[in-house]
Amino acid sequence: IDLPIIGRSTLIQKTYKTIAKIVGTNLTVMILGESGTGKELIARILHDYGLKKKGPFVTINIASIPEDLIESELFGHEKGSFTGANSRKSGKIEEANNGTLFLDEIGDMSYDTQTKLLRVLEEKEFTTIGGNEKIKSNVRIITSTHRNLKDLIRNGKFREDLYNCLNVLPIHLPPLRSRLDDIEDLANHFLNKCVKEGLQKKEISNNAVEALKKYKWP
Repeated sequence: IDLPIIGRSTLIQKTYKTIAKIVGTNLTVMILGESGTGKELIARILHDYGLKKKGPFVTINIASIPEDLIESELFGHEKGSFTGANSRKSGKIEEANNGTLFLDEIGDMSYDTQTKLLRVLEEKEFTTIGGNEKIKSNVRIITSTHRNLKDLIRNGKFREDLYNCLNVLPIHLPPLRSRLDDIEDLANHFLNKCVKEGLQKKEISNNAVEALKKYKWP
């Protein structure tokens, strides 16, 4: 499979092989890695080359949404279900039906919402806030986090049963400081991208590449 992954280092090639093996499945995937390692890019690849590629790809960043709004964003709500709910609103799970739902930063999800998400995974159905009708869910769920979920489990902040459901196929993305051999490939990729956007073609020197390799890349 010709996947759009940049780099020839051993670590990134190992990641490439893992993705190639699981891209043709509907199993749940958890992408682990620091901020900036490309977790959403990998989720998009899994969708675009997967069995649900004809369906929607819906993403939601859990950390960016206030805790009191996250359930409405995920499950949707009915008119009048709470103050300000002036009309029915579909949630991300419903929007992603027959496609892929990418839950970014799953470690920031509240415990109560985790319980409801677990029910979606186990029963393949859910109800909106204020609703009584059960809605069937046919969605592949991909999650990501930069947090140590096992530590959160030990501290009682993340459900172990949900973790087991989400961590069926883990993908570990290495930080750039662990894959310095990919810097030249990445630099050339972005220089070529600049040309496509109308900028003058430039090349990076060997000395510049070596200087970039000496950076700590936090």
